[in-house]
Amino acid sequence: MRQEEPRSRLPQLRLDELLAELQARIDVARGTRDRVHSLLEAVLSVGRELELTQVLRRIVEAAAVLADAKYAALGIIGPDGDTLSQFITVGLTEEEIALIGPYPTGKGLLGELIRHPQPLRLEDLKRHPASTGCPAHHPEMRTFLGLPVRVRDEVFGNIYLTDKRGAAGFDDDDESVIATLAVAAGVAIDNARLYEEAQRRQRWLTATAEINRRLLSGSSRTQVVELIAQRACDISGAKLAEVLTALPDGSGLRIELALGGDVNGRVGLDVALEGTISGAACAAGFPVTSPDLAGDARYPGCVPRFEGMGPAVAVPLGRAEGHTEGVLLLVRGSGEPEFTERETDPLLGFADQAALALELAERRRDAEQLAVLEDRDRIARDLHDLAIQRLFATGMTLQSASRFIDHPGASDRVLRAVGDLDETIKIIRSTIFGLRVREAGAGQGLRARAVHVVEEAQAALGFAPRLSMEGLLDTDVPPAVADHLVAVLGEALSNAARHARAGRVEVTLQAAGGQVALTVQDDGIGIPAQGRRSGLRNIEERARTLGGALAVTAPPTGGTVLNWTAPLGH
Repeated sequence: MRQEEPRSRLPQLRLDELLAELQARIDVARGTRDRVHSLLEAVLSVGRELELTQVLRRIVEAAAVLADAKYAALGIIGPDGDTLSQFITVGLTEEEIALIGPYPTGKGLLGELIRHPQPLRLEDLKRHPASTGCPAHHPEMRTFLGLPVRVRDEVFGNIYLTDKRGAAGFDDDDESVIATLAVAAGVAIDNARLYEEAQRRQRWLTATAEINRRLLSGSSRTQVVELIAQRACDISGAKLAEVLTALPDGSGLRIELALGGDVNGRVGLDVALEGTISGAACAAGFPVTSPDLAGDARYPGCVPRFEGMGPAVAVPLGRAEGHTEGVLLLVRGSGEPEFTERETDPLLGFADQAALALELAERRRDAEQLAVLEDRDRIARDLHDLAIQRLFATGMTLQSASRFIDHPGASDRVLRAVGDLDETIKIIRSTIFGLRVREAGAGQGLRARAVHVVEEAQAALGFAPRLSMEGLLDTDVPPAVADHLVAVLGEALSNAARHARAGRVEVTLQAAGGQVALTVQDDGIGIPAQGRRSGLRNIEERARTLGGALAVTAPPTGGTVLNWTAPLGH
């Protein structure tokens, strides 16, 4: 009986082995089923998103879970096709990322997949010839699996997995599963791109419609330009924006409007065509991009204004017959994605529409100015043909009638009335000269400049000064004398506003007898005996330079009278 015991145990051992093998195969099948289920869940999760940023994040997270990797990343290849423009990671904390420093750009082992977009599986990544090591504070990594992600026929980026948990390394099943995920990821990325592109085009169209509505509602050019820059920033994600217009002589550009950063330090700045991205776009007539504007050696003229900034695009405005009216410049923050062709194409269409809106605004402003000038011409003509003639005739009648008045007091009153009529005629004639400033010289003649200075002084004075002008000021007064006179007028009105405490200021400007005379009279407190006289010294120096003179008097009625003269033939 004892000899038969081993024989009875043998079938039992074989049965245990068969049961163990069966259990192992069941576990493998269950694991395969669970992995397939996880893969399907990952594909659905990735395909469910429409926002590109969320799609990319889901891809990395799904890859890490499916391959049971400690670290995972998705590197997106930039427009140049040789470097990584974005790097999305899983497995590292924000503190660890900050310690490591800037994200990789595609050198070493990561660049191997860019150069050769084929699956790459390594037991020890340090032994690969392309490996260049890790930066300081970077965690140690050994096993590696990398696969390309293709969108249609284009390699969009690469999935990088390191440090397989609970195993010596990644196997064929891991590679097969991640390859399947990469295919699904390519479809999801393509869908997200199309959705994003459609959304972006819709936002550009909405912005264009808004600009047109603002323009048709009567908004000024400045308001329209600001709206263009603001909407361009909102849609493109730019931190800074500039609208530049071409200088009249074609030598460069001038910043008309700026958003973000040091606005006051940039508005009005002249930008050269050479060495700047805006100048390059203006000269070329098509969009020009830079991956890093602050460090781009092609545009050294941009660095002082954009220190610390990142990708940029300059888009020409008003491309017609080889001429560009201006440039729209957009700059993103450092480390943000570059401007791609998918973004610049609708941006270029928006810029064309914006340029058309600006052209319409310019034409409308010209039409409004022409209407104002025509109205002023009509008013001046009516004043000359009707008012002046009637006043002159009335004065002649009163002057002739005064000879028949015996009462001395009545005769003096009539003569004073005649004098008042003459003074009124002079004021009206001065007004006529001001109204008849043509668009060819609007704002350039001495009359227009004097009116502008007087209008600017109104805010400081608290009331409108009275201005009277006589003679051929725009034609007889040399430009150099006119420049000094305008400066003297501004200084005199500024002194009256700051020191005189006046309630009335009268300005008389006259060109006659070979000289130009400026008189500024106020009813203030006069010039204090110990007051500062640096302003008066400057005014006197200007008169002396031109061979003229300055006289400051205090009339018995109070106030101050400043009389400044200069010869016309100087």
